Amino acid sequence: MPYTTLVTVEQLREHLEDPAWRVIDVRHDLMDAGAGPRAYKAGHVPGAVFANTDEDLSGRKTGRNGRHPLPEREDIVQAFRRWGVDDDTQVVAYDANGGNFAVRLWWLARWLGHTRVAVLDGGWPRWMASTGLSSTAVPALAAGRFTDRSSSMPLVRTEDVLRNLGTRERLVLDARTPERFRGEQEPIDPVAGHIPGAQNRPWQRNLEKDQTFKSPQALRQEFAAALGSTPPDRVVHQCGSGVTACHNLLAMEIAGLAGSALYPGSWSEWIADPARPVATGDEAAG
Repeated sequence: MPYTTLVTVEQLREHLEDPAWRVIDVRHDLMDAGAGPRAYKAGHVPGAVFANTDEDLSGRKTGRNGRHPLPEREDIVQAFRRWGVDDDTQVVAYDANGGNFAVRLWWLARWLGHTRVAVLDGGWPRWMASTGLSSTAVPALAAGRFTDRSSSMPLVRTEDVLRNLGTRERLVLDARTPERFRGEQEPIDPVAGHIPGAQNRPWQRNLEKDQTFKSPQALRQEFAAALGSTPPDRVVHQCGSGVTACHNLLAMEIAGLAGSALYPGSWSEWIADPARPVATGDEAAG
């Protein structure tokens, strides 16, 4: 059976030698670009390849398109081929931070129409705690036959978010921490605050204390409270640069609330134009 949201450590271990499965290490640190490559070199899930969030999973920065702009579709297609992914490959992405970077690869694969993609629930810490299996070997893989198919993941652009300031037809959910959302602190971007009208749903709320995702029932209840009468296909997710926003997207998929959109540029693109309005304070979601 294909896995489209989450894979457990036990499920991955059962398929560790399965050539139809490809494991991709997406460990990353926003404050230390070299942390992910160093972690992979020191030890990773046996057979895993490495995806660099800044280089493989992001496009060229212009200074106006955010910190992690979307890569060109053909560029990410070529990356999946380098990683040995075919159209029928089960892809499993993991990181060391509750899935907050692995979700980017999950979303990009779905954006290209590849549904056999899931995040390792609990990631690297749970894998090591449960199995202790680690390798430093870099697999030699034949190029995959991955193709770009119809996207199953909608997105919106800055002009759509600007238009929404007046219409409020969409509910914008901001996945950043409450302190960053309220504008009380901003350790990464040059301007603090949030998009006017947005509500705050920190991605960390999707997780249990052990960094695994909450149950579908719990997530559905929480998002239902946050969304109110807004249907999933009228929800837009954003964060600082369009990466951790995908965590809320995945959580809604787990909850059976598919169809919401990503604002890829997110806050870092929004504030690139000082004419765009900025709000501070609390507009909390469930």
